[in-house]
Amino acid sequence: MDYLDKLNSEQLAAVKHIDGPCLVMAGAGSGKTKVLTSRIAYLIESGVKPYNILAITFTNKAAKEMRDRVTNIVGETKSFIGTFHSFGLKIIRENPSLVNLTDNFTIIDSDDSISVIKKILKEKNLDSKKFSPNYIKNRISFIKNEMISDIEIEKTMRTTIDKIVIEIYKEYERTLSRSNVVDFDDLLIKPVKMFEENRELLEKYQDHYPYILIDEYQDTNPVQYKFTKLMSEKYKNIFVVGDMNQSIYSFRQADFRNILNFEKDFKNAKIIKLEQNYRSTQIILDAANSVIKNNKEKKDLKLWSDRKSDVLINYLRAYDGVHEIKLVIDEINKLHAEYKSYDSFAILYRTNAQSRVIEQTFIEAKIPYKIFGGFSYINRKEIKDLIAYLKFINNVSDEVCLRRIINTPKRGIGPSAVNRIEADSIFGNKIMFDCMQTKKELEFREMILDMQKFLEEHTLTELVDYIIEKSGMRLEYESDKTLESDIRLDNLMEFKSLTTSFENRTGSENLNDFLGEISLMSDSDRDETNGEAVTLMTLHSAKGLEFDVVFLVGMEEGIFPHTNSMMEENGLDEERRLCYVGITRAKDILYLTNAKRRLLYGKETSNIPSRFISEIDSKLIKTSTPIESKETLDLNKLYTDKNDDLKVGDLINHSEFGHGVIINMNGDLIDVAFKCGLKKIKKNHISVSKL
Repeated sequence: MDYLDKLNSEQLAAVKHIDGPCLVMAGAGSGKTKVLTSRIAYLIESGVKPYNILAITFTNKAAKEMRDRVTNIVGETKSFIGTFHSFGLKIIRENPSLVNLTDNFTIIDSDDSISVIKKILKEKNLDSKKFSPNYIKNRISFIKNEMISDIEIEKTMRTTIDKIVIEIYKEYERTLSRSNVVDFDDLLIKPVKMFEENRELLEKYQDHYPYILIDEYQDTNPVQYKFTKLMSEKYKNIFVVGDMNQSIYSFRQADFRNILNFEKDFKNAKIIKLEQNYRSTQIILDAANSVIKNNKEKKDLKLWSDRKSDVLINYLRAYDGVHEIKLVIDEINKLHAEYKSYDSFAILYRTNAQSRVIEQTFIEAKIPYKIFGGFSYINRKEIKDLIAYLKFINNVSDEVCLRRIINTPKRGIGPSAVNRIEADSIFGNKIMFDCMQTKKELEFREMILDMQKFLEEHTLTELVDYIIEKSGMRLEYESDKTLESDIRLDNLMEFKSLTTSFENRTGSENLNDFLGEISLMSDSDRDETNGEAVTLMTLHSAKGLEFDVVFLVGMEEGIFPHTNSMMEENGLDEERRLCYVGITRAKDILYLTNAKRRLLYGKETSNIPSRFISEIDSKLIKTSTPIESKETLDLNKLYTDKNDDLKVGDLINHSEFGHGVIINMNGDLIDVAFKCGLKKIKKNHISVSKL
């Protein structure tokens, strides 16, 4: 048992806990995977049969890492170590008839699910543009993962679109049943239904797996939570590891309250805190602790480290967004000699759209970079679609662009129609654009001609808006109502930031110059670096990773925390947890950066520094900024108590939105009606004053 010698006292206590419920609150970088794998090994070496152990995590990558680590300690094992979905599939495979399936049932992926929904929409004569298949798929997934009963569905889903969703959902389920197939969500919900309806079957699996380990418990959704409770209720040897401070996936129905309620669900549970961090310096951890303590719902978990350092958190405030990234590049250049590799550096941002200016500035500076968990901004599908429209408006002989956009978004001009147009083009010795025949093809042709005419008297920025509107891209992404589509639309809006330098000119010559510049961005030679590169990624993608030097950029109110968080219950708390995750990715050095003004989505805005900066003890921060201003340097004066007596009906003034009237109050948050619309804001923010 040499592996036990490598554990600290808290880790050892967790590993040696055998019987009864146990919650391990594992802070960032505290060695939770080591604890999980060591406990599996310890159970086996203590006499528990390997096949009596069930270990569940969320990703195939994490499951493989756990299996490899256990194998390194005890050799090959028959313990089940996998994801919720893989274990659910195992149960269904072993009992298909209980859910009206045959042995040869198949699993359909997300794309197949969308195809089924489209077919149902067509059969019911419903317009797929008006009733987005992706939105309907998202709602069906929500119904399944929330385990909403048919009675509850009828009671709670009563809007017009909800009724359409219900109608499609019922036919979707009938179609899957007739086809002897299941979707990804069924891999969770069907085993739960089996267990609820067949006590004998449940006890069979409870007896087979009396020892259960669950990783990332804060990320469980309602159906995963129910599954865990059913499997563990007989023996109660449930061992869960998680950190509610890193719960950042509410948009996937993850519920951090599951970890908060563990002690209520399992009486006499043993609670173990892993607070020693093996990744970051104490100063970085102090910053993370000081931010997260402001959340309303939290578990007391104070990270500490033996890694002492006198390197403070660096705060940089720039003149604008481009200057911000230039300051970041200056710091990377200073540190590159020490760290030797660009792989040591990561830039984290709140939204994908922010990567555009980062990439552009890095290309100009010839600094290699890579996008983690996504495409380079200029190579994202929606951006390539938009550029293809611009190229085709500029040159209607471009058949490559024509093929890309003629049915994007879908407008009923499929491959066979395109092949016929191409044949007519070859036979008639004409360009494909001049070979349009059907009504839909001619409508497309007229749309392109209209866009060319529009360009004669308008700027490129106005043309971009016009294309997004007239092509149907805006309608497609807005009607979809999914996080992915919101991101795609954000990226399209951010493209206007690229066109602003061409604002004073109109016409095709201007467009031609712009496309030349864009081509240089697309054709950068940043790959000639033997793979060494600075990592760019969103904060959501960063969980579980670590870097020597981390830059949290765009730390401004409205960007991070994001404006949308003000409109959602517990939204600000989740943004703060996201900040906590970002801070704790840094091992040695952390930078917080923002800009006095910023060009985003084609508009220039002036943003005040993020509240998260002011929540960090000022003693932990070194301000290295070229802007000498009280607003910049005094981090502790973003809030005041002067507005404690505000009440509904009071008139206020906001530095950005102007005069407004308070129509509702909820703690520190107030709903205010301005001329520009209804806004939810903090009553004690320095931007607010009573009239």
